[in-house]
Amino acid sequence: MRIGISNDHSAVELKNSIVKHLQDKGYEVVNFGTDSNEPFDYPEAASVLCKAIQNSRVDLGIAICGTGVGISIACNKHKGIRACCCSEATSARLTREHNNANVICFGARIISNELAYDIVDTFINTPFSNGERHIRRINKISEIENNE
Repeated sequence: MRIGISNDHSAVELKNSIVKHLQDKGYEVVNFGTDSNEPFDYPEAASVLCKAIQNSRVDLGIAICGTGVGISIACNKHKGIRACCCSEATSARLTREHNNANVICFGARIISNELAYDIVDTFINTPFSNGERHIRRINKISEIENNE
């Protein structure tokens, strides 16, 4: 599995820690974020990651900014992206099971490295439940995207 990761300037340290964590587990990680503390706006970080998902360059994405909120909003503006901002693992599990989310977002100023690992591991390892009600709802989200 190929995992894309992107971040703004507030999340360089957390991003690097997550990259190492995932590589130690044998995942291929593609870094789309900044490695500098110079200002880098989260909409740009979101956009490059989401385009990589849309073009099948990566299977899932991790997006990090200061709170996780701004980058999740930006990710969700991209067609076919279902991003969820989580600060605990239960939401990460449920957003994969129910929403087939393809991007997990969180805030470097909000959660610890250990909690980030738990959220990321849960997100990556949880399959979509593929239930009829979930597919129906995802299709309705796609209809909204297509009609905007």
